Amino acid sequence: MGAGTANGPIGEAVSSTASGNTVTVKQQMSESQYCQHYGVAVYAQDMISSNSISRFVVSLGLSAMLLAFLALSGAIQLAAQTAPAAPPSAPATPPRFTPTPEQLAIQAASEKDHQRTMDLLGIKELRRGADGDAKSPYAANYDESKADVYPSLPDLLLLKNGKRVTSAKVWWTKRRPEIVEDFDREILGRVPANLPKVTWEVVSTTEEKNGEVAVVTKRLTGHVDNSAFPAIKVDIDLTLSTPANAAGPVPVIMEFGFSREFMAAMAKRFPQFAAGGSGNQGPTWQQQVLARGWGYAELVPTSYQADNGAGLTEGIIGLVNKGQPRKLDDWGTLRAWAWGASRALDYFETDKAVDPKQVGIEGHSRFGKTALVAMAYDPRFAIGYISSSGTGGAKLYRHIFGEQLENLAAAGEYHWMDGNFLKYAGPLTPGDLPVDSHELIALVAPRPVFIGAGTTAGDGWADARGMFLAEVGAGPVYRLLGKKDLGAAEFPPIETALTGGELGFRQHTFGHTPAPNWPTFLDFASRYLHTAAAVKTP
Repeated sequence: MGAGTANGPIGEAVSSTASGNTVTVKQQMSESQYCQHYGVAVYAQDMISSNSISRFVVSLGLSAMLLAFLALSGAIQLAAQTAPAAPPSAPATPPRFTPTPEQLAIQAASEKDHQRTMDLLGIKELRRGADGDAKSPYAANYDESKADVYPSLPDLLLLKNGKRVTSAKVWWTKRRPEIVEDFDREILGRVPANLPKVTWEVVSTTEEKNGEVAVVTKRLTGHVDNSAFPAIKVDIDLTLSTPANAAGPVPVIMEFGFSREFMAAMAKRFPQFAAGGSGNQGPTWQQQVLARGWGYAELVPTSYQADNGAGLTEGIIGLVNKGQPRKLDDWGTLRAWAWGASRALDYFETDKAVDPKQVGIEGHSRFGKTALVAMAYDPRFAIGYISSSGTGGAKLYRHIFGEQLENLAAAGEYHWMDGNFLKYAGPLTPGDLPVDSHELIALVAPRPVFIGAGTTAGDGWADARGMFLAEVGAGPVYRLLGKKDLGAAEFPPIETALTGGELGFRQHTFGHTPAPNWPTFLDFASRYLHTAAAVKTP
């Protein structure tokens, strides 16, 4: 395996020597400071040596695991909206991480499949993605004056035959299917027609408290029928918590996240990031949801599809393909993760504690991309919170700022998309895409969706303005369907909530974290989600 660099999802570059004996993780701006200050590389090595979660870390990928924990645990957030204390001084010599043989094997297998995909497309070379290192010759652009390389977006309401869409009927029967087909063929991939059945098992039911609220927590496993190919076993990991004293079925907010065991192990090693630790006071998102009388669920997407290219012959994608490599238009990991969310919703439709018509979905970063895909393809989800989703999510591919299409086409992230997507980082460009992210958002219409991000100084990779512009671009479809759009065309001042219509947006002043926008999202969601009756007094 030759030396090289893979560009990561929020500014990290994971570099390996030709011998594969060192990996240095570099983050963009505030992420870099946190990794250096708190010895993340040392911690990763400790965790990978632990049998309890080593398989999870390998499945997710080192840099993804580190950054996702920092974000999802609220490392840079405060529910009370107070500025975090300054982190300790960085060590003189940053620690280095030595990958395990299993990790090196996964990297090699991913690169091999990535090359196989390029060969199928006849592509000799891909353009390099943006680099989170400001000193790199490939440094990401953070100058807005240079971002509009492709100023024109595909017309949402123009049929491929050149006729304009002037009615809701034409949107539903003609234009929307055209957009779905373009995403299926060129970007996200096609979901197989005959998917295996999922049988849900309630593994345990526990009465407990989250803060001051009594809840009933169910640990669930979705067993995927593998009778067609027994060599691959797939289970979906889901947890559901509902208020113990609810008078009836309640709305539920489901998050794409990690298992409780993984989060507890991370929090034990990093107590400053745990709820109630230094720099992370205030109610958790789950407690904020409970305060509304709603329930919450946590879905672990890597339990049924690994977050690496080597895993494409395993998990749900590998099971359906009977262990064989993907075709160029086969579904990628984002679609597979979204499929799992739909199967969780299948279960909610059978649980009397849940109002299945009032299930919202939330995801952050790569899981923000996934949450938007789930909303676009499953109309049963009532509302979505899409946090810092960046390219492949709500950000316009054509807005050249922070994360770029070429990053997603590299060997570290290509598995999120279908194989055809790679050609837009080779002979073609983002300007050649038949669709853009404003159309992905439009597929959610007329349902409400809230899109959030952090300040450019800490979350520039996700490109808040690029996501805002995509929401503006989706507005015509919302208006066509009788709903309100974002209500603004100019990028708002930071901390300004735009929540008057079915499209919501807010940029907070912190880094790559969903936490500061949770209160705003829940206020937004409360216009649409309601409990049937007041919570009963114990």
